[in-house]
Amino acid sequence: MNIKKRIAIIGLGYVGLPLAIEFAKKYKVVGFDINESRVEDLKQLKDHTHEANLDDLKAVLSSSEFGLTLSACLEDLTACTVFIVTVPTPIDHLKRPDLQPLLGASKMLGKILKEGDIVIYESTVYPGCTEEDCVPVLEEQSGLKFNINFFCGYSPERINPGDKVNTLTKIKKVTSGSTPAIAAEIDQLYTSIITAGTHLAPSIKVAEASKAIENAQRDVNISFVNELALIFDRMEIDTADVLAAAATKWNFLNYKPGLVGGHCIGVDPYYLVHKSEALGYKPEVILSGRRVNDNMGMFVANKVIKMLVARNKVINAAKALILGFAFKENCPDTRNTRVIDIYKELRSFSMEVDVYDPWANVAEVKTEYNIQLIQSDDFSHYDAIILAVAHQQFLQIDYAALKAKGSIIFDTKSFISRDLVDGRL
Repeated sequence: MNIKKRIAIIGLGYVGLPLAIEFAKKYKVVGFDINESRVEDLKQLKDHTHEANLDDLKAVLSSSEFGLTLSACLEDLTACTVFIVTVPTPIDHLKRPDLQPLLGASKMLGKILKEGDIVIYESTVYPGCTEEDCVPVLEEQSGLKFNINFFCGYSPERINPGDKVNTLTKIKKVTSGSTPAIAAEIDQLYTSIITAGTHLAPSIKVAEASKAIENAQRDVNISFVNELALIFDRMEIDTADVLAAAATKWNFLNYKPGLVGGHCIGVDPYYLVHKSEALGYKPEVILSGRRVNDNMGMFVANKVIKMLVARNKVINAAKALILGFAFKENCPDTRNTRVIDIYKELRSFSMEVDVYDPWANVAEVKTEYNIQLIQSDDFSHYDAIILAVAHQQFLQIDYAALKAKGSIIFDTKSFISRDLVDGRL
């Protein structure tokens, strides 16, 4: 291990911050983010993502031997020799890859790139993006030549937001580099912090593709059980009962139906689709799975509407509560949350709809979605209550009392006892 190696982590979000902390236990690390308030919060040990171990963060910030320096100033990166890019790679309103954050980070790094430096990308991309899109930007901005003066690698992030068991060091890491020697150096770098070990891919493109199919596979599998839920709803049988029976066979993959959002599963398949279509092939399975999953919020909302109609409720005078707005349980991340689909569909019927989420950031939800999260936990006056996210706090709610007062309870996660609900996926 080369303790003289200096590492820069570009982007201090859900991926970059845990990575910066782990590397800072063994190397000198600069954690960089263009959001100055984010940098200042972290200096005060405030992490809105809840991904960082704050004791570890405090330790590396105060370490004299190795340690972490936090900055929003590009000049603070000039002494670094390894740059790891962990910026978001979202999609636009047409579901096309939005590479602006990635290319912006590449442009920025190109201005300070030096002879012998290594740039490693962790952001999810389509195969070929690192070498075909990012490298030309680095070359243009730096005046250096790829694989002569500087080198690149790709090691896809595998952070699972909200998961405190399968954390960064416990998940095997795929690595790759632009030359055999650089690939070995990058693999050794990650091996020094990943206790689960690494897998050295034969090329950057293979590593990029491996990440793309990880989430596309999950998306397709979930779309299958979501489609089953749509079918079994028409048969008036419970999907959870069917899955429980089928799961008694040892090789049955027991995926659950539900909303598919977030910055990975609901986004990454479109990166693979984009590259595939650019090469003249329209992927059928991936796109059909996406269509099924994108319609689940509308299905849930319409189920609830029908249940209200069956109780002779006047729909445009009814009040609904959605429990949870994050894209997954026990996590504040609302990026690409599909709970918004339930909300919009209910509002299209002129219903009054409130959203409660003790995890989500109120200001961020207001800014991004124009929804004001309620703060009161008095849920007794709603005609319908939809459990959209399985936050542990929601297990403490007295659903029996709410049902007794006339509320319809719909559970999208099969999270609470079926005796307490009027419907579920």
